[in-house]
Amino acid sequence: MSTEPATYPGYRFPAAVIHHAVWLYHLFSLSLRDIELILAERGVVVSYESIRRWRLRFGTEFAARLRKRRPKPGDTWHMDEVYLKINGELFYLWRAVDQHGVVLDILVQERRNATAAKRFFKRLLIGLRYKPRKIVTDGLRSYGVAQREVLPGVRHRTSRYLNNRAENSHRPTRRRERQMQRFKSPGQAQRFLSAHAMIYGHFRPRRHLMTADQYRRSRGNAFRIWRQETCGQTAA
Repeated sequence: MSTEPATYPGYRFPAAVIHHAVWLYHLFSLSLRDIELILAERGVVVSYESIRRWRLRFGTEFAARLRKRRPKPGDTWHMDEVYLKINGELFYLWRAVDQHGVVLDILVQERRNATAAKRFFKRLLIGLRYKPRKIVTDGLRSYGVAQREVLPGVRHRTSRYLNNRAENSHRPTRRRERQMQRFKSPGQAQRFLSAHAMIYGHFRPRRHLMTADQYRRSRGNAFRIWRQETCGQTAA
């Protein structure tokens, strides 16, 4: 049995270093230079530019693997949209979460009209391959149009108070937006936030609903799945 550390083909640093850097970036509000300093304290000399390339190369891939391992989402979907200012222009971040707070998907779009709502609904159905029992939204009329055309027969509740779960799920995005000094392009925002929502959510269960023992088991399981899905292959 080989004792060499696992690596990703074409990368000279061990896989453990690379996926730890990606984990730090998505779990905590750290800059690339902050992570460079943390790794340097552990004796790993790597530039922040290398960490940036690791994040771009592996962040989306790791998130896709975690998505396949997550349990089937709940049957009640909460949807909400918030604005993002990118290069002086307004865009809208559409987000859907289930009743347990698990992020189902996000989509950055230029509009929040009925066409944009239908596009988001269709994206959700393609990714999840089943329909919810109920959707909960705010008072934006675009949701009603999309629900009647894309999700007929699905119960639609409209309330500014029932939709707090979706609105609260935007908080990590706002923190990262401030830390990154805003997003540079819609494509960059979409790529980062899609990966961030999945990786961040994987390690952030609803702790206030768990006992200490339940939380420790959940945390241990999250780390176990993370190691399984991000392990590299030993280079030949």
